[in-house]
Amino acid sequence: MSTAIQCAGVVLDADVTVPPDSRGLVLFAHGSGSSRLSPRNRMVAERLNGVGLATVLTDLLTADEDESPLDARFDIGLLAERLTGVADWVAGLAVPGRLPLGLFGASTGAAAALLTAAERPGQVRAVVSRGGRPDLAGSRLPEVTAPVLLIVGERDEAVLELNRAADRELGGESALWVVPGATHLFSEPGTLGQVAGAAAQWFARHLAHAELNLDDYLPDA
Repeated sequence: MSTAIQCAGVVLDADVTVPPDSRGLVLFAHGSGSSRLSPRNRMVAERLNGVGLATVLTDLLTADEDESPLDARFDIGLLAERLTGVADWVAGLAVPGRLPLGLFGASTGAAAALLTAAERPGQVRAVVSRGGRPDLAGSRLPEVTAPVLLIVGERDEAVLELNRAADRELGGESALWVVPGATHLFSEPGTLGQVAGAAAQWFARHLAHAELNLDDYLPDA
C-alpha cells in the first residue's frame, strides 16, 4: 500500500506492507543516492514479508530535497530526524503500531537508523545495517542498546574497517557478519540473498523471539 507520511514538517512517500499475522515491523532507511524504490532493499523487504514481518519503505527526503545542490542526502541529522518521525507515525497506527519495531539501514541510512535507535530506546527493538556507515552516528553509538547486526561485504574493505570500529562502540548486543566475496552493493550472485536471510533471522529473533529455519521460508537467491 502506498501512502503519504506527515512528519517533521514534510510529507514523505512510503510503501507499507503488512502480511497476515505479522510478528514485527521493519522500517527501512535508504542510503545516499537511493530511495524506497531501491531494488536491493525491496528484495530484502519481500523476503522479510515472506517470514511474517511487516515493512515500511519510505523516502526520507522530498523530491525537491533529493535534487537540491545542498545535498541533504548526506545530512545524517536530518535523515535521522525524519526516520524518527516515521517511527513515531508508525507507532500511532492501529494495527502495525502495536508490532515490535526494527530498523534496516543501508549506507548512510544505517547511521540514521542508529541515531533513531538512540532516540527511541524503548521503541526500537533491533537494527540491521547493510553495507552501512555506522561510524557516522559518532558519539551516540554507545547509546544504542537495541541489538545491532552489521552486515558488510568482504571486499568492501574501507567500510568493513569502519564497521569493525563502530561495533566496538555500540552499547548493546551486536554482531558483525562479513559476506564472503561481496562488494559494497552485494551485486555478486547469491550475496544479497545472504543479507536477506541474515536480516530475517535477526529480526525474527529480536522482534518475534523466534528462530527461523530459512529453508522453510525463503526461496533460493
